[in-house]
Amino acid sequence: MHNRFAFVVGLAALAAAPWLGAYPVFLMKLMCFALFAASLNLLLGYVGLLSFGHAAFFGVAAYVAGGALRDHGLPPEAALLLGAGVGAALGFVIGLFAIRRKGIYFAMVTLALAQMIYFFCVQTPLTGGEDGMQGVPRGRLFGVLSLDSDLTLYYVVLVLTAAAFAVLARMMDSPFGRILGALKENEARTVSLGYDVDRFKLLAFVISAACAGLAGAMKTLVLGFATLSDVHWTMSGTVILMTLLGGLGTRAGPAVGAVIVVGLETKLAAFGTWLAEVTRIAGFRELGDSASIVTGVMFVACVLVFRRGIVGEIGRWVERRGSKGSRLPGHPVTRDGVRPVEAR
Repeated sequence: MHNRFAFVVGLAALAAAPWLGAYPVFLMKLMCFALFAASLNLLLGYVGLLSFGHAAFFGVAAYVAGGALRDHGLPPEAALLLGAGVGAALGFVIGLFAIRRKGIYFAMVTLALAQMIYFFCVQTPLTGGEDGMQGVPRGRLFGVLSLDSDLTLYYVVLVLTAAAFAVLARMMDSPFGRILGALKENEARTVSLGYDVDRFKLLAFVISAACAGLAGAMKTLVLGFATLSDVHWTMSGTVILMTLLGGLGTRAGPAVGAVIVVGLETKLAAFGTWLAEVTRIAGFRELGDSASIVTGVMFVACVLVFRRGIVGEIGRWVERRGSKGSRLPGHPVTRDGVRPVEAR
């Protein structure tokens, strides 16, 4: 009930945000990366599979959707579906190889295959190489609604993102989601109960890749370009940071992490130029992008202080407050919160 209420309140706030002075393009970028982080949270937070190759689904779908819009004149709805479909298909192929491994070996397999895709994108002329794919038009939705207006496109992206989050939430509340949770907690016991864990892992991987592909396709539609950074391994690291910072296995965690990371990267762009100039004048080696430095510091702080992420720590604090308020005064309580028999 609390999750549904928070979802409705957040949706209402986003619907009113453009009328309150918020920049629609920036909000759309936030929603794209929130969905991207939610796709990884499905794997890492609910199944326990750490993928270092999620940028492959995001970036390839971005290129495919951009090519469909710019080079083939497809409508935006077809380009978005094609991007999500290509992400799912790519996830199926990579998942066939990756799910046979566990732990760090799973992560390394996804990273290796994603790097192969990255080098393919560098070499092929279809992506524009280092110049990227530029000038992607937005087109007309269903041949009727023009998406050239930022406000119109904003509500289209909002509906798609909200629908994707609702589907993921419903999935986690279903028997399928409970099996994924059992698989994460104790895979051997899940196998002993008769479930084909490889099939469930592969299905979760494909769904996660499809959501990442949809996020990449929407990002190209919003910004009008796709670049090699979308498919680079650093993009996978960024989305992992978003998920960890917001809170693994939480509904709102990926969105919170995406807001923090993307917001900081945007605000620190100007500061990064100033920092590079100061270090050059001072005679030190250039420190690099300030956003990377800050996100690195946030990652360390998250590991050391916020082990459950921001949303996870807030939820734990609320749970503790609730458990303290439910205790009866004057009676001893054991560590598990149960009063001994003589105190009842």
